[in-house]
Amino acid sequence: MGDDSDWMKLPVDQKCEHKVWKARLNGYEEALKLFQRFDDTSPEWAKYQGIIKKFVTDSNSVAQLKGLEAVLAYVENAHVASRTVGEVLSGVVCKVFNQPKARAKELASDICLMYIEIEKADIVQEELIKGLENKNPKVVVACVETIRRALCEFGSKTVTLKPIIKVLPKLFESREKAVRHEAKLLAVEVYRWIRDSLRPPLQNINSVQLKELEEEWVKVPSSAPRQSRFLRSQQDLRTKFAEQQAVAGSDGDCEDVADSAPQVDPYELQDPVEILSKLPKDFYVKIEAKKWQERKEALEALAMLAKNPKLDNGDYGDVVRALKRVIGKDTNVILVSLAAKCLAGLAFGLRKNFGTYAGNVVPTILDKFKEKKPAVVQSLQEAIDAVFLTTTLQNLSEDMLAVMDNKNPSIKQQASLFLTRSICLSTPSTLPKSLLKPLCAALLKQVNDPAPEVRDAAIMALGTAMKVAGEKAVNPFLADLDKLKVDKVRCVYMRTVEDVGVAKKGKPGAEGGAKSKKPAETKEIVETELSVEVCDELAAAVLPASCVKMLDSSNWKERLASMEEFYQVVEQMDIGAMPCQALVRMLAKKPGWKETNFQVLQLKLQVVAVVAQRGRFSKTSASVVLDALVEKVGDVKCGGKAKDALTAIGEACSLSWIAEQVVSLAFAQKNPKNQAETLNWLANAMKEFGFTGINVKAFINHVKTALGASNPAIRAAAISLLGVMYLYMGASLRMFFEDEKAALLAQIDAEFEKMQGQTPPAPTRGAIKRTGGQEEGEEAKEEGVAGDIMDLLPRTDISDKITEDMVSKVGDKNWTIRKEGLNEVAAVLSEAKFIKPSLGDLPITLKGRLSDSNKILVQQTLSIMQQMATAMGPALKQHVKTLGIPVITVLGDIKNTVRAAAMATLNSWVEQTGMKEWLEGEELSEELKRENPFLRQEVLGWLAVHLPTMRSVPSDLMLCVPPLFGCLEDRNVDVRKRAQDVLPVFMMHLGFDKMNKATGKLKPASKDQVVAMLDKARDVMPAKSAGPAKAAPTKPVSSVHPAKALSALSKTQAPIEEYAVADPKKAKPGALLAKGKAAAGKKPLGKGKEEEDKSGPIFTMVPNGKDLRVKDEKSLKTLKWNFGSPRDEYVEQLKVQMAPCVAKWLQEELFHHDFQHHIKAINSMIECLEEEHEATVACLDLVLKWYTLRFFDTNTSVLMKALEYLKLLFLSLSKHNYHLSEQEANSFIPYLVLKVGESKDVVRKDVRAIMGMLCKVYPASRMFPFLMEGTKSKNSKQRAECLEELGCLIGFYGMSVCQPTAAKSLKEIAVHIGDRDTSVRNTALNTVVTVYNVCGEQVYKLIGHLSEKDMSMLEERIKRSAKKTLASTAPTPKQGEEKALPTHPNASLPQKPSNRAQPPIKLRYSQQAEPSHVCPVGEFHLDLDLLEQLESDQTSVVLPDLVKHKLGDLLDPVIIPELRPVPTHFDELHAGPSSTINLVISQVASGDINTSMKALAQIDEVLRQESIAEVMVGHTDQFLIATSLQLRLAHSTHMADTRLPREDIFKLYSCAIGNMLTLFGVARLAREASMGVLKDLVQGLVTVLLDPRIEESQEGQQLIRSVNMLLRRLFEASDQTNILSALLVLLQDSLLSSAGSPKFSELIMKCLWRMIKFLPDTISSLTLDKILLDVHNFMKLFPKGRLRKLKTDMPHRTLQTLLHTLCRLAGPTILDHLSLIEDKSESELEAHLKRVVNLFTEVLGEIFKKISSKENSKEGVSKLWEFKQRHPEVDLASHLKKLPQTFQTFVEHSLNTHCTERGDKARTPFPTTGTHNREGRHRGYSPSPQVHTHASQHNLF
Repeated sequence: MGDDSDWMKLPVDQKCEHKVWKARLNGYEEALKLFQRFDDTSPEWAKYQGIIKKFVTDSNSVAQLKGLEAVLAYVENAHVASRTVGEVLSGVVCKVFNQPKARAKELASDICLMYIEIEKADIVQEELIKGLENKNPKVVVACVETIRRALCEFGSKTVTLKPIIKVLPKLFESREKAVRHEAKLLAVEVYRWIRDSLRPPLQNINSVQLKELEEEWVKVPSSAPRQSRFLRSQQDLRTKFAEQQAVAGSDGDCEDVADSAPQVDPYELQDPVEILSKLPKDFYVKIEAKKWQERKEALEALAMLAKNPKLDNGDYGDVVRALKRVIGKDTNVILVSLAAKCLAGLAFGLRKNFGTYAGNVVPTILDKFKEKKPAVVQSLQEAIDAVFLTTTLQNLSEDMLAVMDNKNPSIKQQASLFLTRSICLSTPSTLPKSLLKPLCAALLKQVNDPAPEVRDAAIMALGTAMKVAGEKAVNPFLADLDKLKVDKVRCVYMRTVEDVGVAKKGKPGAEGGAKSKKPAETKEIVETELSVEVCDELAAAVLPASCVKMLDSSNWKERLASMEEFYQVVEQMDIGAMPCQALVRMLAKKPGWKETNFQVLQLKLQVVAVVAQRGRFSKTSASVVLDALVEKVGDVKCGGKAKDALTAIGEACSLSWIAEQVVSLAFAQKNPKNQAETLNWLANAMKEFGFTGINVKAFINHVKTALGASNPAIRAAAISLLGVMYLYMGASLRMFFEDEKAALLAQIDAEFEKMQGQTPPAPTRGAIKRTGGQEEGEEAKEEGVAGDIMDLLPRTDISDKITEDMVSKVGDKNWTIRKEGLNEVAAVLSEAKFIKPSLGDLPITLKGRLSDSNKILVQQTLSIMQQMATAMGPALKQHVKTLGIPVITVLGDIKNTVRAAAMATLNSWVEQTGMKEWLEGEELSEELKRENPFLRQEVLGWLAVHLPTMRSVPSDLMLCVPPLFGCLEDRNVDVRKRAQDVLPVFMMHLGFDKMNKATGKLKPASKDQVVAMLDKARDVMPAKSAGPAKAAPTKPVSSVHPAKALSALSKTQAPIEEYAVADPKKAKPGALLAKGKAAAGKKPLGKGKEEEDKSGPIFTMVPNGKDLRVKDEKSLKTLKWNFGSPRDEYVEQLKVQMAPCVAKWLQEELFHHDFQHHIKAINSMIECLEEEHEATVACLDLVLKWYTLRFFDTNTSVLMKALEYLKLLFLSLSKHNYHLSEQEANSFIPYLVLKVGESKDVVRKDVRAIMGMLCKVYPASRMFPFLMEGTKSKNSKQRAECLEELGCLIGFYGMSVCQPTAAKSLKEIAVHIGDRDTSVRNTALNTVVTVYNVCGEQVYKLIGHLSEKDMSMLEERIKRSAKKTLASTAPTPKQGEEKALPTHPNASLPQKPSNRAQPPIKLRYSQQAEPSHVCPVGEFHLDLDLLEQLESDQTSVVLPDLVKHKLGDLLDPVIIPELRPVPTHFDELHAGPSSTINLVISQVASGDINTSMKALAQIDEVLRQESIAEVMVGHTDQFLIATSLQLRLAHSTHMADTRLPREDIFKLYSCAIGNMLTLFGVARLAREASMGVLKDLVQGLVTVLLDPRIEESQEGQQLIRSVNMLLRRLFEASDQTNILSALLVLLQDSLLSSAGSPKFSELIMKCLWRMIKFLPDTISSLTLDKILLDVHNFMKLFPKGRLRKLKTDMPHRTLQTLLHTLCRLAGPTILDHLSLIEDKSESELEAHLKRVVNLFTEVLGEIFKKISSKENSKEGVSKLWEFKQRHPEVDLASHLKKLPQTFQTFVEHSLNTHCTERGDKARTPFPTTGTHNREGRHRGYSPSPQVHTHASQHNLF
């Protein structure tokens, strides 16, 4: 456009983008005028949103200036201005701040401040700080100046100071004077706001600059600064500020309006220092040294490190324990004082991170206050005060109360003084009544102490508590105190008012530090590459001249001296002054990294490590030295230092970056040693740094390269690295290596097997350390590192490979083609390895195959689904409902193999998806409702395993409770048992009250049984899982102590119950309404912003609100609630209308996009329904409209919950005699009628119930037209249901209900007799028959003309109805069988039910109490409730009374409290049986033989009845102790008493042993026996065996056989860990006892040999840690030397065989089970186990090497045969697995041939598999013939 007139005609926005600068200038001017004129909400602003950035980046300076003015006006006035902040400010910084015009810079600065004013301070500050890195000094100056202006005007609350303070030192280092000047002004401004908190971060700047700053800081006014400009949200403050300025003058005090700057804690501005690695290497040795000087050296070294103001978080447990030991046990007071100072330093430096150790050290410090030296006491006071700041008084209260009763007055005095100081730092909220009560009680005791200093300290503490908590809180505790002492307390209270006030003023800094958030992540250090000359200059500036000069000396000693000096200088250099790149480049000076002297080279590597650790080390600096470091990694002498340097660089630059660089460099070299050592370093580094950020794909490629290397060391290192990666990635890692050779894959599998069950170690270096977040690391670990790694893996989209042809094959009618299709699917999954979740139509097709008639195809489908789980990973969640739930159905298959495959598939899916998705919705409950015993068994067992591992469960779990109750009464015994096992787990999550309430819908007989089971389950309810929700094997329910379980439940039950959703089918309306009252005052659980106050009313009554809404709708001001499907405008309108009537938090839940929030909202409305009835009615129209929206939701859970609320709502409205208005009915009933045609029966049932209740609050005649409208629907189910409802209305209310006229209505109904749908036809016929029953033949007139076919159908139906009516009324009821029926004018009319069971008309529309409980009653229907009631009235079968048993002549009546008759279910017994059992057991140990035998007989009667045997649960130990005492009494007293007949004594023995045989036959009771009880029992039984008096008698042999049988059963049935421990302790005691019989020891060893024989079967149930601890204690008492000095070597051989067997069965992992041994270094056990594990491997390795050589092959086979003879317990097959298959076959053949030649027929041929004939080997192995021979006379076993 060459002519000016052309562009002048353009719109303003187009002018602003014109290529002619004059046009743009004109456009900016006009835009400026428009911006000042537009309304702030005008849509015109949006036109300029996309082009506003061009205003500030205009290339013409004149136009740019006008553009800046326009932008300022735009930002000030436009409501969309906040969306442009990022792009505009980037343009301002880059294109305006570098302009020479001052006006442009001023406008740019004003724009920045205006953006801050409109609440975008964080983005503005971020852009300005980015600008500080600009190379143009003008830009930097302008950015600093703008930041200073922003801080000055808006204050430190708006402008964040921390990032500014971090960049200040760098600004002071700038070469530009202008930048340094602006930095100084900025530092002065920052000082105005935070004062001395700024000093520590700037201590390292140039001393001259620091001096200048000090001078400027002195000039800063002492008055607190205040903000002078306000954000838009602070305009009310601005008005007040202006008013006060007018009254008080410009310098007036306005602190109440604009708060002064918040206190900044200097701690937050410090960088954390890592000190654990800097501790002397011999610290722990020295601190326990005998010489106090050495201990002092260690403490002084720690004290120096602890002086750092901020310490990096880490594992300080060992350090704290060492200090605690010094404080508690060291006699040197100097060291105690020094240790206390160290502890204080750690507490100050770690702050809240020290809180985990506080509970361990406080008791020790308090106890040490017994020292009287003032210096020690002062140090201890400082330490305990510092520790208190890291925790709370609540956490320390128990330790405080414990020392209050100490006899030492100094301890009591100092404890009270510490309590005083602690209370001073507390607030009323941290000093609640629950804490104040025990503290005051303890202090009141000390007020009366004889020591005056103790009394004074206690009075001071009470006075301080009164000041903090208030007089009202403390006065009740002083009621019993005499007046003089009360006056003293009040005197202290008055005196401390001022002190506490001062303390609180000085406290914010400390509090701020304590409550500070986690430090921000360390930003990556960016550094440009410097030239060699610049590096030389920088290095020369910080290094001594002599050092630089001698670096390249030809004399190695001079180079060594130079490097030593270099190292010392670097170690002491300040971080800010360290030029990292220059220093590492200096190390490369000739001879550089080709240095031949290893000492010099080691120092160079150390220097690199120190520079990386202490300096600001960048990736640029790292790149300078990485190549050299990798080259030295494989060096024998310098490799370790090179690895340390690499680790330090990894901390500075992140492991993910350096690892990729190092591995690439290593494999670019040809040195195999370097490659192997690099991989070894990387494996170790992953453990230290964690796996976050690692490029998995790149590493796998490198590992594959290493696995293919010819050098075995490289392959071994690669396999070790894979083992570490396996810890983080899991089994999915193996999929990458399935193509490798079989031998290599076997080695990889072996490495993975070693790592099986291990957890990855917590990171100790890297990002976790730098951010100071141990919590962060643990949280990341809990969330699952593996999940993140799975996301990093490359996944393939296979949707294009799932072709239509493949899908059609899978669904083909021919099973062979279906199998072919499944094979193709499996092939696609195998090829892809890792896949994306998009599978096309495959899931639906596979779902069909799960119900295939061909079971082979079902198993193949399940196998594919397992493969899919591994390949898809966590993304599998989206297929749970489609494909996962049908797997549960397969669990009901009759074939075991199919069920096992389904369970394996289910577990593999759960491993990837977690349990939450499976429990949401009603699908799982529907599966449990299936009356299939196999399915119920499997599902309940599955839930019993996985539910205990979950922290929380979805509320839909409540839907599974009714089916679970049904399973408790299932005919199948296994189903009932599984249901009883899972009952406590359900209760753990849902709570007893909820489950007990759910029994309300059960029949009376069933309810009693279920309630009894619930009571029993409550006693064994497990504690809720606190660990991650990760599948893990669960302990048996019975192992949880009831007290602990109840304690744990009390902490967690409330929030669970608050969110649990009641089952709509089972919950009583009254119960739910009562719950609303009970929970009205509770504050719902939430997080973050959801944690707002929800305790107020949820509905608000707006006067005339409903009337105004009706008026607005009639006058068309609002949309009429009438639509086919809800559009956005209807939803928005409802949202606006509900805003004034509904609590804010509830409205957010109601209109949330997530259905879970809708369920929460409905729960809240249910709880408050009865309490807020009036408010609910006031906004009933809005509530009903919101529920109509829910009718269009597809989520069944929301719909069911909505229907539940509506039932309760209409029930409540009916109780209060409320009637719906026309507007309410018109906006609700039409949409309810829509849902009557829902496909799900459960929904239709609830809708029908609501229809019945509607007639109580709205005239039936008004409902009739809505139902008539519903008969016109296209949905056949809706038509049928509406016709049925019409029939019900007519049958109950008569013909008057038909609107507008009966004739018109009946004609429309009769039309449906000819409907195509059978159910509609039948329902229409039934409805007309109902009319016939009401008005007789007149019906034919009303229905009008019908076709001949329809009329014949109607007449036939009426005739049949009449016949059935006559038949049903013919029999005359007998007396007593008549049942009262509700009377009604039409009650005599016969009623014709529909073709399906339906509620009778009268019942549906007449009963009000419990509409959802109506049972279908029709013709020939039995009243089951009545029958059960009649049955329950009969005499119930009861068990015989325990006390009244008559067992022949043996039992006479024993005078004990009589038990009440035992009910059918012994579970109903509670306190009575327990006390009776206790009494009977106490009589078992009676000295009188008859009394004891009678008691034993009664116990035997209980044990022999399976149904009541469980009453002995919890009494097993008690009974066995009594029986053991009786055995001991019989042996020592009765047998020696010649007056007693031997027959009676043997009868007593028989009774006792018989009882125990029965008891150990009950598995649950047998496992209850504890180790100590088993030890005494075995000792008593073996004593009986060895008693010669018994052997000599005739009855003795029978008794010995009984004892042998009992011992055998005891060893098999009792807890294997307990019995093995008991035998070890018995053997130990028998060897220690000099008076003991050697035969006793031999029999105990015989028992041990038998237990060793069981080990292959019982190893999985053993607690190896406990067994090894017992062995350790045995070896401690009997070292190898002492054991060999015994008369026989059998104890030594027994112990060795036990350990060898455990090693063989557990493998190398047995070394991980030494956790209970405190000092492993002092134990012989660990060394012995290591020898056993390694010995066989080494010997077999040599033998296999000989076999593989042609010359020595025969000799090798001979040695292998000999080895097998000597060590039959060694499993050779497991060692052979690692060798090639051909070699395995050769060895097997050769060995069998050798056996034949030697004639060794007794031995088993060489096994081919690892599990082959293990039991046979045990049977053939008899290492202790002496024991067998010697003990045979006792007939043991």
